[in-house]
Amino acid sequence: MKVLILLSIFAASAIALQKRYDGYQLFQVTPKDRASYDALVQLYEQSEDYDFWVAPRGIDISMDVMVPPARVATFIELMHAFRMEYRVKMIDVQTVLDMAREERAQIPRVATPRYSVDWNSYYDFNAISAFVNEIAAAHPNFVTVSSIGRSHEGRDIPLVKISSGGAGKKAIVIDGGIHAREWISPAFVTWLINELVENYAAHPQYVDNVDWYIMPVINPDGYQYTFAPLGDRLWRKNRRPNNNGIGGSSCMGTDMNRNFGFHWNEGGSSANGCSDTFHGGAAFSEVESQHVRDAILGVANQAQIYLTFHAYGQYWLTPWGYTSALPSDYTQLYNLAVSAVNQLTAVYGTRYTIGSSTNVLYVASGGSDDWAKGGAGIPFSYTVEMRDEGLYGFELPARQIIPNNLEVWEAIKVMAESLF
Repeated sequence: MKVLILLSIFAASAIALQKRYDGYQLFQVTPKDRASYDALVQLYEQSEDYDFWVAPRGIDISMDVMVPPARVATFIELMHAFRMEYRVKMIDVQTVLDMAREERAQIPRVATPRYSVDWNSYYDFNAISAFVNEIAAAHPNFVTVSSIGRSHEGRDIPLVKISSGGAGKKAIVIDGGIHAREWISPAFVTWLINELVENYAAHPQYVDNVDWYIMPVINPDGYQYTFAPLGDRLWRKNRRPNNNGIGGSSCMGTDMNRNFGFHWNEGGSSANGCSDTFHGGAAFSEVESQHVRDAILGVANQAQIYLTFHAYGQYWLTPWGYTSALPSDYTQLYNLAVSAVNQLTAVYGTRYTIGSSTNVLYVASGGSDDWAKGGAGIPFSYTVEMRDEGLYGFELPARQIIPNNLEVWEAIKVMAESLF
C-alpha cells in the first residue's frame, strides 16, 4: 500500500512539471467575410503565439484557437476589428487538462491485465510497444511485429502485420499517432489490433481475406513527450530540433503530416520552424517520415486502402489536401466512405462529414494521405478525424474511448469487406 501511495505522489509531482496552460483560453471563431478569413489565415501561417486546434477552413465556418493569456486582449481586439463572431469555449485550458487527468486517475484498473494496455485509459508509447510485442507472442500464427526504423530519439517504430497466411490477398495499411497530442488515435489503432486478433473467431473473414499492416504510433518521440514529466500534453510535432525555418529558427519539431513528398510545401504549411505546421526543410526531411514512407512502399503493391487516424472534428477525408481539384476516382472514394460512415453513425448516431480535405477543411500539403495515393499508388486513401466536434478537443474523456472505437470499427469492417 505504501508503495502505491508513493507511486501516486511521484506521478502527481511529475505531471505538475509538465508545461502548464494556466490562463490560456480556447476561442471558437467564425470569419464572416474574406478580409476576416484572410486575417486568420495570416495569423495561422505566420504567428507562433496562437495554437489553431482547428485551422481556418473558410468564411462562415468556425475554427478553434488557443490563445495565451498575454495575447487574449489583442486577440479580442482583432475579433472586433474584423467583426468576427467568437466565443470562449475553454476559459482556462489548464483546468480542462487537470479535470481530464483526475478523471483518468479515478478509473479502476484491472488487477492482472493480460496486456500492458486496456482501453479504459490512455497509455504512453512504452506501454503500447510492450502491448504489440505481447499480443504477437500470444498469437504467433496471426501477428508479427517488426521495427520500420528508429525515431530521432532512438525509439523503434513498430509495424504490426496481422495475417492468417496465404498468397494474393489485398491489404490495408493503417497508422496512428502522427500528431502527438491526438491520444484517441493510438487508442483506437491498438484497440483495432486487439479486436482483429483476440476476437478473430467472431469474425474470421477480416483476417482470412485481408492482410493488415498497422503502425500504432508513427511519431513516438512526440507522443511520449505528451506523457513525459517535463513534457507538454498539447505537443503536436516530432522532437528533432530544426534550424532551417524563418530567421534560422532553432525551435523544436516538424509537423510530420506536412512533411510527405507529394506536392510538398504547396500551401497550408509553414516555413517557420516554431510553427505547429512547420513542413521541415525538405520533403521527407524527418527520419520518421522516411521510415513510414519506406514501410508503405514495401507493401504498396498489395495495399488497396490506407487509413491514417487523427482527432478531432469527425471527418472522413479523401485526397487531395494540396488542391481543391478532385482525384479522377473521387466518386469511388466518396461512395466507399459514405457506406462506411453510414455504418459508423448507426451505432450511436455520431455524424461525420465526408469529402476531400481541401474542400471540407483547408489546404494542407505534404500530408501522408495525399502521398499514399499520389506517391505510393494506394487507390483508397483516407484521413479519419475521430471524436469529438470540439467540446473536449484533444482531451477526449477516457470514458469515450470504447464508444469511439466501437463505432469506427463498423466503418473499418465496410472498408475491409470492399476488398473481399
